Amino acid sequence: MVYSAFIMRILIKLLSITLFLTLFLYSNPVYSNEKSITIAAAADTAFALNEIAQGFEKETGIKVILTFGSTGMLFHQIENGAPFHAFFSANKSYIDRLMEKGLVIPETQVVYAQGRIVLAVNKNYGVNAKKLEDLLNPEIKKVAIANPAHAPYGIAAKEALIKFNLWDKLKPKLVYTDNVRQALQFVQTGNADAGIIALSIAGLPQISYTIIDDNLHEPLIQSAAVIKGAGLEKEAREFLKYAAGAQGKIILKKYGFIVP
Repeated sequence: MVYSAFIMRILIKLLSITLFLTLFLYSNPVYSNEKSITIAAAADTAFALNEIAQGFEKETGIKVILTFGSTGMLFHQIENGAPFHAFFSANKSYIDRLMEKGLVIPETQVVYAQGRIVLAVNKNYGVNAKKLEDLLNPEIKKVAIANPAHAPYGIAAKEALIKFNLWDKLKPKLVYTDNVRQALQFVQTGNADAGIIALSIAGLPQISYTIIDDNLHEPLIQSAAVIKGAGLEKEAREFLKYAAGAQGKIILKKYGFIVP
């Protein structure tokens, strides 16, 4: 019994060491054959960039890890040293500001798309809203938009509502979300009766939408750049070139983006 217990302890220690070494080797890029880059990306690019990343990985063997959020929040994370290799912004001004701070490689900046906003409702809930004025209807009690404090698509939504003199009237109905994709989720789940979201994420079976005139807001010019000093600069440059190139443009157009 004593020997059995001793042998069991030795086996457990050996297994623990083996597990530790396995995790270390696979998680440490120095010991792994697979290169991976981490990309910060605006929430409106979620569907398009996931598809672009799949094509890029297949073509190059470089793994792409995508982190989506509001542009403003990702901007602050990069300011504070978040370990991203590149940043896809929903508004060019954020890349310009990072450039001023010396946090991106200037010559890597590329305008990859222009976005559009839409008025969206869920077909399954019988809500009818084809134009912004319809949001005043009593049946519409909650309207989801990305928070204008840090989300470019929320800023565009606010600008459009102001142009129609609806902003103050709709304030009691407005529900702010962390990003534009979360605004879509509110419409999907019925937590909001309507939403102003990105065209690029609106193409779902249960969503009915109307494109909002882009003269009602500042253009959503979207740009990307490689983060300075994050490592794997060559691989990050390759991904930006792929996303803004011929293959990427086909996918971006598919999701409703206007491409340069």
